Amino acid sequence: MSTAKEKVSLVSLGCPKNLVDAEVMLGYLANEKYEITTDERDADIIIVNTCSFIKEAKQESIDTILDLADRKHDARCRLLIVTGCLPQRYQEELAQELPEVDIFVGTGDYPRIAEIIAEKEGTDEQLRYVGDPNLFYDENLPRLKSSPAYTAYLKIAEGCSNCCSYCVIPSLRGSFRSRPMARLLEEARTLVAGGVKEINLIAQDITGYGQDLPDRPTLEELIREVAKIEGLAWIRLLYAYPDGIRESLIEVIRTEAKVCNYLDIPLQHISDPILKKMNRRSSEAEIRALIARLREAIPGVALRTSLIVGFPGETDDDFKKLLRFVEEAQFDRLGVFCYSREEGTPAAEMPEQVSERVKRERYKKLMRAQARLSFRRNRQLIDTVEQVIIEGYSEETELLLRGRSARQAPDIDGQVYVTAGNANVGDIVNLRITDSSDYDLIGEIVD
Repeated sequence: MSTAKEKVSLVSLGCPKNLVDAEVMLGYLANEKYEITTDERDADIIIVNTCSFIKEAKQESIDTILDLADRKHDARCRLLIVTGCLPQRYQEELAQELPEVDIFVGTGDYPRIAEIIAEKEGTDEQLRYVGDPNLFYDENLPRLKSSPAYTAYLKIAEGCSNCCSYCVIPSLRGSFRSRPMARLLEEARTLVAGGVKEINLIAQDITGYGQDLPDRPTLEELIREVAKIEGLAWIRLLYAYPDGIRESLIEVIRTEAKVCNYLDIPLQHISDPILKKMNRRSSEAEIRALIARLREAIPGVALRTSLIVGFPGETDDDFKKLLRFVEEAQFDRLGVFCYSREEGTPAAEMPEQVSERVKRERYKKLMRAQARLSFRRNRQLIDTVEQVIIEGYSEETELLLRGRSARQAPDIDGQVYVTAGNANVGDIVNLRITDSSDYDLIGEIVD
């Protein structure tokens, strides 16, 4: 007589790097005695993989934990486990404030998840496994993908050594550690063999890849090797710090057909005094020169960036310069964040903290400006043909297919809606753009 497997449900919050960690945890659990379910109501064990990068992310994590804690009272759940950045940063406070949580696991211990659950058996004590975030497991990590079959993130490095003055990532994730190229290529081949057509190379700063490894492989070498994998159609580069974008990387994007003409470059600001306070290594002149060079070398390149408003000491003149820069640079995609005062960071102790009201006003002005610019750039694509990956049906009607162009990253950018032609989920088709909105495109499949 066989014993029924316990069911585990995992909720992952925050960035795609967190999602990869969650998928590795699911892989370890699936290899053991556990069955994976997407229905928390049917789970014996619920895991919440958390983010604590900024205030809003922390609040989302806490709200999700509290919501799922109710499952212990009204459903079959016997263990609630909280993993990731939140316990790595606030283990003492969380242990006191969230007695409903059975186990806390930090960012360096998640590959031991099955072992940790086993250690919980036979004790009613709340357990904490929050150690050194620099611990780095790089054996052949099992991974159970939770994203759509045709797309995947490949995390090429962990941690960060840039030490921006506002950022808690180094304390949560440790210093920058590259994964060996052989392991990455093996994982990439496995993903493609499983049906993945789009691989998104991701790290806190992909341009630092390889500098800490004995043989010092480069990002460019990694990209060219990944591009050799048969069956892979798109390679996307996420989070390239501006000072690390070398001419050789620009050349790879320009010449390698599988690399999407898309680059996510977190700039954060353009005013030199603010960049210096942020401990960023690029100046206004260098940033402007880089954007001009990218646009010159890679015609039609889609550029995405993220900016912070309301950093300590940001004056009206600093913000006006930032607003002018956005209007002049004409980014295809733009994320804006209000500065979040994070304890333990140098910026949190800086004088001239900006009020929440001013932050919100500046945020709204930037987003209004970007909406106009995005609409204008989308209109310029009408009558052009874009490669689009089909993702399913529109959320509003099954009469329209939806997808993403090579100019749109998963989850963070707009969508493309298909008004004519048929295709299956995961197909990459040619689409003639016929219309657009602020952030989305509309088109018809063509031969």
